[in-house]
Amino acid sequence: MNFLIVRLGALGDIVHTVPAVAALRRAHPDARIDWVVDARHAAFAELVLPVDRIIRLEKATVNAWVDLVRRLRPYRYDVALDFQGLMKSAVLARASGAGRVVGFSIWHLREKGARPFYSEVDAGEFTPHVIGKNLSLLSTVGISSPEIEFPLAETPSAALDAVQRDTGGAPFALINPGAAWPNKRWPAVRFSEVASFVRDVRGLQPIVLWGPAEETLARDVVAASGNVARMAPATTMADLLELSRRASLMVSGDTGPLHIAGAAGTPLVAIFGPTDPARNGPWSTDDIVVSRYGSCGCHYQRQCRQPAWCLDDVTVAEVTAAIQHRLGPSHAS
Repeated sequence: MNFLIVRLGALGDIVHTVPAVAALRRAHPDARIDWVVDARHAAFAELVLPVDRIIRLEKATVNAWVDLVRRLRPYRYDVALDFQGLMKSAVLARASGAGRVVGFSIWHLREKGARPFYSEVDAGEFTPHVIGKNLSLLSTVGISSPEIEFPLAETPSAALDAVQRDTGGAPFALINPGAAWPNKRWPAVRFSEVASFVRDVRGLQPIVLWGPAEETLARDVVAASGNVARMAPATTMADLLELSRRASLMVSGDTGPLHIAGAAGTPLVAIFGPTDPARNGPWSTDDIVVSRYGSCGCHYQRQCRQPAWCLDDVTVAEVTAAIQHRLGPSHAS
């Protein structure tokens, strides 16, 4: 059997697709499983062990799409599984030439126009979290698996080595103040106060993560903490995964690094505003979410359009209490 996974982005959604890919591999240990993904997210997808080949969509241009389809067609996929539910992903799954093109039922598609491109759809019975939704899609190929597993490669990490040298091997916490959507970013000064709490009360060295265009934000957090927090080095996806595996805690909004840390088993305290943690949040019942989704007036919007921004209502005390709850009794206090 040859399977094609279609999930182009975003990073957190790609992480949430990994358990379904793992379940597919368990059910078909000898199958070929390829994954088509946006080039900017390929570095993470390449860490997913059950996948045989990552196929990149290099650009959002007609020529790039035509080239991608030409690369897909020779593999004669038996099944293409569209985990994205958009017109573009459904068209790509159909254009791959797969014998069966599987997607979500019309009630659970992000774009209803995707439905005609599928030859089959799932029954639409799943838990609210997107991981459960993705696992349910496998019912169309005879797989029922409630198990959530993240088989991800372990790699050498220069960033982890640098952090361990900087901390002298002491335990550390990851502070992640950035997010692609401005509406998801808790104020930097409050992250700095949390960083100080993590150091003073929990005895963990706070390490501030940053991605593209976020270096200034990370420096602001470090400076506001009185340099209690330390800047992480520049990180690749593999570095971020290895740092997460060693971290004692991550504090973050709803963004890709949070979900990578969850896949690594890192204890999480997550801060949610415009997105629903029941759908997009940590899946471990041990992790803690501080959420304003119920009062947010800008659900799934990149920018806040209300007079009062919901995340401005989240206090440092609330987040530090969540840290205490997540980590349990402190031996440093």
